[in-house]
Amino acid sequence: MKQMDWEDLRYVLAVADEGSLSGAARKLGVNHATVLRRVNGFEQNMALAIFDRTARGYRIAPRRRRVIEAMRGVEEAALKVERAITAARSPLAGVVRVTSTDTFCLGILPEIIAGLQLQAEGLEIELSSQNQHADLARLDADIAVRPADKLPPELTGVIAGHLGVSVYAAPGGADAWLGLSGSIARVTLGAKIGELTGEARVGARSDSFPVLREMAAAGQGRAILPCILGDADARLVRLDGLIPPTSVPIWVASHVDLAEVPRIRAVRDLIITGLERAGPRLLGSNA
Repeated sequence: MKQMDWEDLRYVLAVADEGSLSGAARKLGVNHATVLRRVNGFEQNMALAIFDRTARGYRIAPRRRRVIEAMRGVEEAALKVERAITAARSPLAGVVRVTSTDTFCLGILPEIIAGLQLQAEGLEIELSSQNQHADLARLDADIAVRPADKLPPELTGVIAGHLGVSVYAAPGGADAWLGLSGSIARVTLGAKIGELTGEARVGARSDSFPVLREMAAAGQGRAILPCILGDADARLVRLDGLIPPTSVPIWVASHVDLAEVPRIRAVRDLIITGLERAGPRLLGSNA
């Protein structure tokens, strides 16, 4: 048995999490062949088959779950060291990575960050738009701005406002509901919207609120949209009274190990202030 290459653990764990080479490749941002090579190399070096290859994907082999759990412990220890190093460096200059949904990245965060950079010279803000939650434990981002009822235990943050939603449609548009699909349909706001539409007929769906707005503007039907998107679009009219006033908290959060890093704390505080100032617009005047 050769010496273990600890970098291989990332690839093995990604396949265990995703159940396929292609899923692991997307998660890690590498190509399919790289994942295959690293996983095969690890199994050969350790003289141990971690996965059963099936027509439906990669499955953890019997009696190998303890090995996978031990790997997770190693990975978490390495990530903790990386976060500790990041916290120890902690200058007020440098890159701060902010992740949020496409709604916030289009509707409010660019103007907040533009003002923020005038106040915090030396900081470079990297804004990532993704509707799936970034993994702050793996330093995918330093700050998350998300609508959610609560935070997972590894994050700490504050509620900086509330995101209101209402019904919007183009004048003369189709008499049908537009719905959500994909991961966004399962998160807090998507679940609330699913409850509001209930058993109503859905004519078309999207996994993005900005895309749903474009579908409504094209006359495809009525959409429940965040007010910050719908109110600002002159192509749409707001149809009050079809749903009760609805909103969800907007969290600004960081990983607990990085929350007090000066540059991250400074950017987080400025984003919170910007969202608080935009409170009426985020909530919607009639929400």
